This record gives sequence, C-alpha cells and structure tokens, in this order.
Amino acid sequence: MEYVVAGARGLLGMVFLVSVVGKVAGRPAFTAFVVSVRSLGVVPSVLVRPVARTVIAGEAAACALMTVPARGAATIGFLVASALLAAFSAGIAVAVRRGATAPCSCFGPSTTPLGIPHIVRNVVLCAVAVFGALAVPVAAGARPGGVLVAGVAGLFAGAAVTHLDHLLALFRPLPTAGRADVTDANHRSV
Repeated sequence: MEYVVAGARGLLGMVFLVSVVGKVAGRPAFTAFVVSVRSLGVVPSVLVRPVARTVIAGEAAACALMTVPARGAATIGFLVASALLAAFSAGIAVAVRRGATAPCSCFGPSTTPLGIPHIVRNVVLCAVAVFGALAVPVAAGARPGGVLVAGVAGLFAGAAVTHLDHLLALFRPLPTAGRADVTDANHRSV
C-alpha cells in the first residue's frame, strides 16, 4: 500500500506543481488564468481574482504537503487535493453544460477549450486523492527503494497528465476544410 501512496503523492505533487508554476510564471500567465476563471461564468465577477489566488494557494499547499514525509501532512495534502479537484470538476462541468468555451488554463495559458476530457481527468485525479487520503493511515512497511521507484513513476504519470491536452490532440481528426483542399489539389493535378 505504501508504494501506491508514494505513486499517488508523486502524481498529484507533479500535477499541482506544474499547475502552480504555469499560473504564476509571470503576469501574463496569471492574467490568463484570471480571464479563464472569469470566462467560466461560475464565480461572481467581484470574486474572480480572490478565487484565482485561493486556487493557486491551495494548489501550492497540496503540492508542498505531498513532499512532507510525515503521514499527517500527506493525509492533509490528499484532502486538500480532493477538495480542489472536486471543485474543479464541478465548476468545469457547470461551465461546459452552459456552453462556455473558455480555454483550459489548468497548467498555464492555453487555447484548448475546456471539455469532457478535463472533467474526466479531474474526477480521476480526485479519486486518486481520496484513495490516497484513505490509504495513508494503513500504508506501512515498505522498502525505501520501492517507495522511491513508485514516487518517481508517479512523477512521470503526473507529467503525462499535465500534457494530456497535447497527447489527445495527436488523436483528433484533421479539420475537414484541410482535407478538402488537399483533395481538390490532387484532382487539379491529374
């Protein structure tokens, strides 16, 4: 169980680290995040900036708590991550249902609009965080080398999650207009 907890800590720690860095990498990154929160339409305008700051603080806290070796810190980190991811899932679901086409600024400025893949990603991450919170108290007796390997595997999984939009883009069909142009060009050359 300790290996699973170490992997979950690595996964969520990496996800929140990339998320925080992407949002505070400079004024343009923070501004893009604030605009993204505003365009979701789930937070009153007067609260957009404070909510954006609170999200970043919560993500930083979750990330930091994942690195503390104490079991209590890990449990709190998993609980903070669970709360954030549940709120993100609900907020994105409401926005998508309303037809919002706000870009996903989850890991910094982006042009990818929020959608079902983002909700699924956050729900799965939330489940990992809940499982981690429940598993920390019963996890014990693991070998340090195994915990290290599991943690590093979690870091790699977290890196893949932070690039999920790019990975999914590889499997999207090409735009129809582009195909028609190629087909027309091929027919003209014959």
